[in-house]
Amino acid sequence: MNARLDAFSSPTIGKVFKHIVAAGKVLEDSTLPLATQELVRLRASQINGCGFCTDMHTKDAAAAGETSVRLNLVAAWREATVFTEAERAALELAEQGTRLADAAGGVTDEAWENAAKHYDEEQLAALVCAIALINAFNRANVMIQQPAGDYQPGQFG
Repeated sequence: MNARLDAFSSPTIGKVFKHIVAAGKVLEDSTLPLATQELVRLRASQINGCGFCTDMHTKDAAAAGETSVRLNLVAAWREATVFTEAERAALELAEQGTRLADAAGGVTDEAWENAAKHYDEEQLAALVCAIALINAFNRANVMIQQPAGDYQPGQFG
C-alpha cells in the first residue's frame, strides 16, 4: 500500500506536521503522565481508524514500558480492570473529544467533571491538547492513507 501523498517529502505537509509535532513537545514537559498521554493517543487513533498512529503509539508506549495487556485492552477499557480511575477518566474524555459529531453538545459535563477529579487544570489542559493534536494527525494520515506497520520507536526523534 502506498500513501496518496508522500507526507515525508511534501513541503506543505512537512511544515504543518513540524508545527503539530512542536506543539506536542510542550506536553513532554507537562505533569500529565506519559502513560496517560500514550493511552489517549492510542484510543483516539483506534476510533479514527488511523493505522499509522495506532502502530506508532502502541510501539512508543511499549518502548516506554507499557504492558502488552494494557495496550491490548485499550479498545475495551470499560470492561478492563487494568486501568486506574484517572486513566479511565482520560480515556472517556478522549473518546468523547474524538467523537464530537456523534453526540450533540460534544463532551459531557459528567466526563469533564470526572476528569477534573483526577487531573489539575494544567494536566487537563495537556490532556485536551493531546487529544486535539492526535485527532489532527489521525485525520491527515487517514485522508492520505499513510501505511502502517513499519514504524520504529523514536523514529522521528
